Amino acid sequence: MSERARWVDWEIEQVAAHFQVDLERGLSDKEAKDRLKQIGPNQLAEGEKASWLSLFIEQFKDFMVLVLLVATLISGLLGEYTDAIAIIAIVLLNALLGFIQEVRAEKSLSALKKLSAPTAKVLREGAWVQVNAVELVPGDVIRLESGDRIPADIRFVKAEGLYVEESALTGESVAVTKQSARLPQAEVPLGDRKNMGYMGTMVVRGNGLGVVVHTGMSTEMGRIAHLLESTETMDTPLKRRLEQLGKVLIMVALLLTALVVFTGILHGQDAYKMFLAGVSLAVAAIPEGLPAIVTIALALGVQRMIKRQAIVRKLPSVETLGCATVICSDKTGTLTQNKMTVTHIWSEGKLIRVSGSGYVPEGEFQLAGERVAVEKWPGLRRLLEVAALCNNAQLLQKTEKNGLIKKKEAWMIHGDPTEGALLVAAAKAGLDKESLVAEWTRVKEIPFDSERKMMSVILSRRGGGSMLFCKGAPDVLLGRCTHLLEQGRKVLLTDAKREQILRQNEELASMALRNLAFAYRDLDVQSASLKEWQYEQQLVFVGLAGLIDPPRTEVKEAIRVCKQAGIKTVMITGDHQTTAVAIARELGIKRAQGLTLTGQDLYNMSDAEFYKKVNEVDVYARVSPEHKLRIVKALQQAGHVVAMTGDGVNDAPAIKAADIGIAMGITGTDVSKEASSLILADDNFSTIVSAVEEGRNIYENIRKFISYLLASNVGEILIMFLAMLAGFPLPLVPIQILWVNLVTDGLPAMALGIDPAEENTMVRSPRNPRESVFARGVGWKIVTRGLLIGACSLLAFWVTYMEAPDDLVRAQTVAFATLVFSQLVYVFDCRSQGTIFQRTPSDNIPLVLAVLSSALLLLAVIYYAPLQPVFHTVPLGLREWILVLVTSTLPVILAGILDLLRPMANRAKRLVHSS
Repeated sequence: MSERARWVDWEIEQVAAHFQVDLERGLSDKEAKDRLKQIGPNQLAEGEKASWLSLFIEQFKDFMVLVLLVATLISGLLGEYTDAIAIIAIVLLNALLGFIQEVRAEKSLSALKKLSAPTAKVLREGAWVQVNAVELVPGDVIRLESGDRIPADIRFVKAEGLYVEESALTGESVAVTKQSARLPQAEVPLGDRKNMGYMGTMVVRGNGLGVVVHTGMSTEMGRIAHLLESTETMDTPLKRRLEQLGKVLIMVALLLTALVVFTGILHGQDAYKMFLAGVSLAVAAIPEGLPAIVTIALALGVQRMIKRQAIVRKLPSVETLGCATVICSDKTGTLTQNKMTVTHIWSEGKLIRVSGSGYVPEGEFQLAGERVAVEKWPGLRRLLEVAALCNNAQLLQKTEKNGLIKKKEAWMIHGDPTEGALLVAAAKAGLDKESLVAEWTRVKEIPFDSERKMMSVILSRRGGGSMLFCKGAPDVLLGRCTHLLEQGRKVLLTDAKREQILRQNEELASMALRNLAFAYRDLDVQSASLKEWQYEQQLVFVGLAGLIDPPRTEVKEAIRVCKQAGIKTVMITGDHQTTAVAIARELGIKRAQGLTLTGQDLYNMSDAEFYKKVNEVDVYARVSPEHKLRIVKALQQAGHVVAMTGDGVNDAPAIKAADIGIAMGITGTDVSKEASSLILADDNFSTIVSAVEEGRNIYENIRKFISYLLASNVGEILIMFLAMLAGFPLPLVPIQILWVNLVTDGLPAMALGIDPAEENTMVRSPRNPRESVFARGVGWKIVTRGLLIGACSLLAFWVTYMEAPDDLVRAQTVAFATLVFSQLVYVFDCRSQGTIFQRTPSDNIPLVLAVLSSALLLLAVIYYAPLQPVFHTVPLGLREWILVLVTSTLPVILAGILDLLRPMANRAKRLVHSS
């Protein structure tokens, strides 16, 4: 038995004896001080923090960054200060973004500490005193009342109508009733430990006493803090791919550049000129703009995401969603509305459906699809009267004035959510609490307690007469009833009728509804002499109401889209199994052959056993924070990219460990938000689907501009290399190479970053996170287009040079213009995996403008006299421009033919192998 679980099955006397405390006097001041010295303060510890300076310096240790800094130094030595400044700006931008991300991660534990109660009411030496919560020690006796935050983990020794809201810790939407009696089993899930209270949870009703059993990092909240501290954030697939890509590209670029320089020198070129050309080529070939363009693409994606109610805290997480294969979703508030709603009422032998959702008092009562007139149904009306008057909640609609106009705000509940749902149901029938209170006056309340499982109120009616209205657990309330209300008359409650009611209760429970029963009693003058317990006898049974936190209306379609996109949705909740499975089945999460596991099942399962089953499980119910973390890690081990949603403190470790952690913006705790990568502003699951679509598109756009940049770089290296092999003069001078790198490569690549999604984005299966960025034809496109761009640019140079060998500058200008225009034509070819004609340019106006800008800048360099000596250009005539336009469009035409021949060649190869 674990130490944490052992208190639940101990008698109160055993707990007191273990901690050597007198429950009537509490600990002495001396004993409390001694224990505080020995155990330490009741607060959550934080690990050793790195300084902000060291976090910032850490950002510069990446291999790609170091190479960029070397490139900056070389550019500066060559006098290319614009290029050097651009590279430094890129490096600083990336370092700053990484630094901000690290600092945000440090805030998770700080947010967790805010949940600790600042003070506590403690029994010391027979007197109640208020002390700082950090001074609590195991064995302290504390007092709790409505509105108090529990300051440590405690074992209740007294509970009077005590309800504790534990959703932040367990994920259960309904406040939990607490008791002091021992539980028969020691090993019970966290949410079922009725005689325990936990640090950070809130008392919403009643009062109680408890003995502190754990403080500080030994509490359940402390365990979560430890999990948060020890859980490592996963690197995104994009980050891993780009790091590998950067290293490969740098090595290849440096090798090819060295080869070009060496070949040029062998063919008699001037060594100094070749060195300058080689360095320029190296600076151009290394895609130092890649990190900046990735950052810009992600940042623009973030802006689009905000419009779709998703707030991104970590830029790469947007892309990570695009390759998610599993979304682990919390139930309460994400898949459901987090608003208890009456959906069924059983009265006078009939089951009535109640339409409408949430707290808006709009809806109908329907029997077999037909509207029910409540005023003509005495039993139903009486049930709703009892529900509204035996009730301490309030249904409110906030309004605010905007000048002379009142702007209506959302309906809301003050008080217990279940009681609020009953008020809404009554209001749907026109029985609002305010009008009923004008007719009835409350004389006395007999509050709910965990032993009676009932609440009653005694009311006097204007005009005379008194009644007792009560609600409670169906099995308990039915045992106190002697009569039944049928067609407005009291009839004897026979055994057959009693059996019918119990069967109906079971049927509603099988639908995952939380059931309440309602009854009343007429009181006369003699009733005044009754004792309190005698009032709740000889009751008239009115009916049952079934409540549930209903699914969000748009979620079912969102889950269908996820399935279509090859993404599995898994429900992970602290709620009960029956409720979880019913909601999962209704939403389409639960498959016919899919498994459901509870926290207890996970307790009893080894890691090896669980790993074998993890792909078959659709629903996890009644789970603890450790279970959520274990589920996420098992899915990752099985090769999945996992998105984890949640709103509570209990979700934070799993949110942090997931490939992408998603927190709720409205109901989410600060702890879950700080641990997350993405926050849903509307707490809506369907927003995640929008984020997945955006993430997929961003990744495809990144692949597009990688294809564009690398093919362009291959073309630049190849024209130089082939020229050196052929013994030609330099076809490009260093300043032209750097100009192409800075202007022609930059603007169109950025415009590709905002390319709209293709139609089949959410029909494809998620990409494999281990997939290379060169997969699915990108590598082929880079090689073929790069070779053709380089070859055709060299062809234009050769034709011009052979016509006038003495006019080298003109030939270099033609090669320069051809290289630029080849790249500007190719950028449209990058927009689709197919041919250049599959998408129209009008789909991406910024790209058209970027291409026009680059073309105009090229014309300025060629025709603006002051720039001609700087860039070694001369004005071109019509004949040269015809040559430029033909040779710059030739790569795309030839590449299209190669693309058509490639599948045929592959089929032929397969036939040869098969034969």
